[in-house]
Amino acid sequence: MDTLKLVALDSDDLAVISAHLQDAVLKVGDMAWLPREHRFAMVVNRFDWTSAASGANRRRRTGLHFDRVMKVQTTKLRLDAPDAVLNLLAVTFEISEAPSGFVTLVFSGGGGIRLEVECLECEMSDLGPVWETSSLPRHDTSE
Repeated sequence: MDTLKLVALDSDDLAVISAHLQDAVLKVGDMAWLPREHRFAMVVNRFDWTSAASGANRRRRTGLHFDRVMKVQTTKLRLDAPDAVLNLLAVTFEISEAPSGFVTLVFSGGGGIRLEVECLECEMSDLGPVWETSSLPRHDTSE
């Protein structure tokens, strides 16, 4: 598969990006809030679910950014530990006063990031590096 580049301008678009980013891992230091540019950006190692469907377990280095970000809030994240590893589970958008709203990045262990945005503008792009991995992410579905 060639590199993936996706744009989200509404909740349905963001759901597609969220599916591709499920089980992406990153370090706290791989995230940046750029208030003057109204941008929140991060670089992750995303699990390539498309390749997994054909039997190849791969991770890809992927960039993600949100524009028109007015405020960033975090919960249960150690921002003072740049090497702490996070596992991204989902990315959602909730409209408050259209077109503004809140983007929520949900991490395993209960951590999260909430972005207050003027409107939803998100871009996800594979950056190139791809590598094989022996592990396939699994989730406990018993609850």
